[in-house]
Amino acid sequence: MKPTLVIVGAGIVGLAHAVEGLRRGLRVVVLERDERAVGASVRNFGHICTTAQHGRALDLARVARRTWLDLAPRAGFGVVEAGTVVLARAEDELAVLTEFAAARADDRVRLLDRRDIDLPLLADDVLGGALLPLDLRVDPREAVPALASWLAGQGVEFHWRATVTGVEPGAVRTTRGTFAANATVVAVGHDVDRLLPDLADAAGLLRCRLRMVEVAPPGGGAIAPAVLSGLSMLRYPGLAGTAAAADVRARITRERPELLDVAMNLMITQRPDGNLVVGDTHHYALTHDPFLDEDVDDLVLREAARLLGVPELTVRRRWTGVYASAPTEFLTAAPHPATRVVSVTSGIGMTTAFGLAPAVLDDLLGAHHPGSA
Repeated sequence: MKPTLVIVGAGIVGLAHAVEGLRRGLRVVVLERDERAVGASVRNFGHICTTAQHGRALDLARVARRTWLDLAPRAGFGVVEAGTVVLARAEDELAVLTEFAAARADDRVRLLDRRDIDLPLLADDVLGGALLPLDLRVDPREAVPALASWLAGQGVEFHWRATVTGVEPGAVRTTRGTFAANATVVAVGHDVDRLLPDLADAAGLLRCRLRMVEVAPPGGGAIAPAVLSGLSMLRYPGLAGTAAAADVRARITRERPELLDVAMNLMITQRPDGNLVVGDTHHYALTHDPFLDEDVDDLVLREAARLLGVPELTVRRRWTGVYASAPTEFLTAAPHPATRVVSVTSGIGMTTAFGLAPAVLDDLLGAHHPGSA
């Protein structure tokens, strides 16, 4: 019989490990507490932000990009190869992009004059920008269930509405019974502390809550690439690591500190129905209050309208996203030799999960042979 890999969690990180386990010829069992994925994996921008990463995250993102392109036609979901446009509205932001483009010639980063920016709406104060052509975009609400369906068709065994109550050497206990496992991957995002609180505490794990909105497209135009702003230059390590990024932060601190108070990353992507996903803000805590301040959404909407050069935006949906946050970009821990706890703790799960999974399974299956008990 094939060795059994049990995966806890059917979000993008869990599914990435299921894809890799399938590729390696393992029997793969996925356990998910809900009847479908409803967490961070379907509440995001669908932005595969490869180029703006740095270090290990960049290496993993490059691997993941190839996997997204390979899986899309097989699993039956769309992937848009339109890249990302980063808009600069100040000279210091142009300096960031100039420095970044020089450092990333291999990634074909291209500086843009204002007249080169192919967007239907654009604020008057946009000076220029940069095109990151290797970035991808998917609709997470389509791609994640399509991946699960495709994996099921390939023989991966899914158990939905199975809440895991304990992970032990050789076994995973759930509300649907106990599943024997030669190897186990726990991919439950920010809920690591529900199963393994001491491990989560040692990793400094917090919940990062996002505020996001979906708006009607003003004017009805198509926006093929993802759109980032000067605030994005302070969040993505490849951009934030430039010397010029310090000047951007200092200026925003002086002029618009309220944007940094909510850790805003002003960005926009377009869904297949034409609506725009706009956000986002970041709020960190072990346990968040259930109450939402309308002023935060108003701030996001005002800044997005300014970026597009329109007076206002019409909201279609609002939601909060939650992902795991920690001092490091990735949490990979081994509570037992045959178990790995895996969480992307930097908000880039869609970008890196398909690169992270092969590395995790190399370590897991090398450290503990899957044929042993």
